[in-house]
Order: sequence, then C-alpha cells, then structure tokens
Amino acid sequence: MNSRVWRPFVASITVLAAASACSFGPPPPDESGEPPTLPSPSTGPEAPDPAVVASVVAAELEVPWGVDFLPDGSALVTERESARLLHLTPPGESGGEWPTEEVQVIEDAVADGEGGLMGIAVSPEYAEDETVYIYYTTAEDNRIASLTLGEEPEAVLTGIPKSSIHNGGQLRFGPDDMLYATTGDASDPDAAQDRDSLAGKILRMTPDGEAPDDNPFDGSLVYSLGHRNSQGLAWDASGQLYATEFGADTADELNRIEAGENYGWPTIEGSGGGDDHVDPLLTWEPAEASCSGAAFIDSILVIACLRGERIWSIEFTENGTIVGEPTASLISELGRLRAVTTAPDGSMWISTSNVEKDQARDGDDMVIQIIVGGSIGAQT
Repeated sequence: MNSRVWRPFVASITVLAAASACSFGPPPPDESGEPPTLPSPSTGPEAPDPAVVASVVAAELEVPWGVDFLPDGSALVTERESARLLHLTPPGESGGEWPTEEVQVIEDAVADGEGGLMGIAVSPEYAEDETVYIYYTTAEDNRIASLTLGEEPEAVLTGIPKSSIHNGGQLRFGPDDMLYATTGDASDPDAAQDRDSLAGKILRMTPDGEAPDDNPFDGSLVYSLGHRNSQGLAWDASGQLYATEFGADTADELNRIEAGENYGWPTIEGSGGGDDHVDPLLTWEPAEASCSGAAFIDSILVIACLRGERIWSIEFTENGTIVGEPTASLISELGRLRAVTTAPDGSMWISTSNVEKDQARDGDDMVIQIIVGGSIGAQT
C-alpha cells in the first residue's frame, strides 16, 4: 500500500466509520453472486478516494497483543491474559473470519497487570529454521524465548525486570536481521538511566540473544536508554527506527531512535531535555494517545492508541521530516487499539484491546483487516 493510496484512506476510513459505525465484513456480492473486485486507485490528479473494506479476521479473543506473519501468509497472534499462541489461516475464496487454532499455551507466562504473553517475531529465516520468538512475563522476570510451534520455549534472554506495569514487550526483527525488544522501567524509573539494567531500554541482539559487535556499548544489548515504556517499533524505507512511548501525566512520545542515545526518562518527560537527552519528534496528551503498535506503510507511520482509542497517521519525507500535521482516524469507533501491522498481501491489520479494561463491545477483542482498493497483492 503506497502513500498515494494511504492518504485518501485516512479520510475514507473515517467516513466509513462515521457512516456505518464500522460495519465490518466482506463487500456484498454483485448480481451474479460473485464477490466484487476491489477497484484499483486511479493515479490521475482527480483520483477518487479508493474503496475501503474492513473485515473481522478473528473475534472473541482475550487481549490480543502481538501479531506477525509466517511465510505462507498465515498469522500468529499472542493473547496476553490467556498466554495462548494462536494460528490464523486464510479463509480461502469464501472469505469471512480466518480459521483460528490454538497452537499452544505458554505455561510459564504469568498474566500480572500489564504483564503476560506479549510480543512475537517470526524469524527472517523461518523457511529454514522454523523459529519464532516471544516476549513474556514469568513469576521471576520478563524474558525472550525462541520456539518451534507447539514445542517448549527455549530462553534467549532472561532477567528483564518485571512489574504489574511498564513491561514493554514488543519484539521485531529489524532490516539488519537483528532482534529488537522494548522493555519498560518496571516501576523503577531510575533503572531507565542505568546502562547495566535491562529495564527502560530498547535492546538489540542476535537471534541467539548475544550483543552484536556494532552495538553502541561494548558487550551490551542496550541500543537506547531513558525509556519509560515503549511498545511500538517501526522502520522506514531507509532503515531508520522509530518508537512509541507511554508518558506519565504530560506527554506520550514518538521518538526517532539512534544507537546509544538517551531519551530522558525519568529526568524529562516530553521535550526540553537539553544536550544530554534526545527530544521526541512528536508528543501528545495521554488522553488522545497512549499509543502501542506502530507500522510504516510506505512513507506514512501508522500508530494504534489505547487510551486515545484512535489511529494516528504521520507522513514523512525521504529525509525523515514530518509532512503537515498528524491525522487521527477511527476515534472511539473500535475502542482501545493495540497492534497495527502490515500483512504480506499489503493489507493492514489492527487489534482491539477492550477486554482488559472491562470495556468489551460486541465481538471483542478482535483482529481486523483493512483493505484499500488496489492494496491486496502489493508488497510493503
């Protein structure tokens, strides 16, 4: 899905939500009974807004947290509260929800407040190694483990501090094929400034959990520090990393992440950290943000927000300058939004996270696929 398609999508999805209360499902069949072909967007200056179709991929879930895709286009989803690892397979030509199978329960995972089974990342070499990585809370710590589906996890990194809040939990492989993880300050703000602590950091490691030789601090997994509780990781086309971060009372943040830099917590929240700290690119009041998942769609960064109950879309130039003002969509239409990711077919997936706050709506929690005309089949 390129930015030419995404720009009108932001307006289209807002109109769709307002007009139909986000009535999900496949488009109605045409007169012959065959599903209609989604239109491809025109490239002319008077191009109309592309068609937008939002479909429920899976429903009645329990706090879906992480989403990633296998090479065959099927998806893996973690449930934080139940510690279930789910496998979602495409429904075929009939459409509708994706058949959902419980692969396994991570027995050592402990659902404690914001802890439990969280991030998931499929190995870039999955076709050869059949390995996925998970981030979860145990009775003693937060940890990262590798596993072959259906088998016992093998610890890759243990000893990440845990708490009932601020556990981080995101896992993503970067364009360098290194594994990145976000950790929270685990209720100890000062730990975010301690380079010897794994809390309040973005970590970078080899798939075996070792510190790469080109990490900023010799022998350390720490890639950046001074984070309160980051959960969204996304890279642009040039390989630049961005992260979302939950603030305290004043400012939730979007940060451009550079190796070895300090992002200020708890010395500073938001901007104004001086020469010793990196200011965020953007800040929001927590009531309109508290953003978790993040994904790039061409030059546009899309982030999903929990307390703010919305998607924020931010467009960047090739050199990383923000274009115009961030755009909000789906405000309060689906409730709390946690995951956002792009699928191999070019569609976008988002998840709701209402069950955790006893705010469940019909069908919650859900994973939702959003298709813009012409986006299916595109590689992102």
